Amino acid sequence: MTTFAQIAAGSAVLGLCSAVHLILLIRSVNVLGRFHKHHSRLHWGWFIAGAFTAVVLGHTIQVWIWAICFVMLEAFATLDQALYFSLTTYTTLGYGDIIVGEDIRIFAAMGAVTGLLNFGLSTAFLVELVIRYLPDDEA
Repeated sequence: MTTFAQIAAGSAVLGLCSAVHLILLIRSVNVLGRFHKHHSRLHWGWFIAGAFTAVVLGHTIQVWIWAICFVMLEAFATLDQALYFSLTTYTTLGYGDIIVGEDIRIFAAMGAVTGLLNFGLSTAFLVELVIRYLPDDEA
């Protein structure tokens, strides 16, 4: 794959992942917004658990999208290897024990960019939920 093709394909997957993540977060705001009026600690706990679930689900879906792309590009022999590489790249941990060929290195690096951007978005989402919905007497 040429450098331009890797950047284009990586950007397309990044866009898809970000769209999935945004849609999931927006949907969760709509659902969670209905439950914020209950001010007991138990309700607040469930509210936060729901927000974390939405965030984790969003990131999990994105790791799977990247893994499927690696399988489609025949970068790895097994789905397990593709998932492992996708997860370590997406989280920017990158152990380096499994690597991709030079022909898709830039494409693979876009997985790290995706993770970086969407982890930032998730952090902003969770902080805003706490600021907006945490009862004043809990602060």
